[in-house]
Amino acid sequence: MDRVSKMVSEKPVVIFSKSSCCMSHTIRSLFADFGVNPMVYELDEIPRGREVEQALSRLGCNPTVPAVFIGGEFVGGANEIMSLHLKRSLKPMLKGAGALWV
Repeated sequence: MDRVSKMVSEKPVVIFSKSSCCMSHTIRSLFADFGVNPMVYELDEIPRGREVEQALSRLGCNPTVPAVFIGGEFVGGANEIMSLHLKRSLKPMLKGAGALWV
């Protein structure tokens, strides 16, 4: 879990994803539409990705991808991100983390 903590502290927005996951792609596209440049870790392509996925599972990420961290805090998966977006709460959260300036 220390590895995950270090990874999520590197950027304001971090997404753990899998290259074959359509929901991960959707969340990445949503952030791109906002002009946010998240750090994306493709768990099926990085070294020790399986270990990271197990750590995410222990943190409560279920399903493990997409797992979105904003400002170093776990926000949730696709359902939570879309819910925040529909409630108009996502943009203020991104601004607060320094990932969005407009």
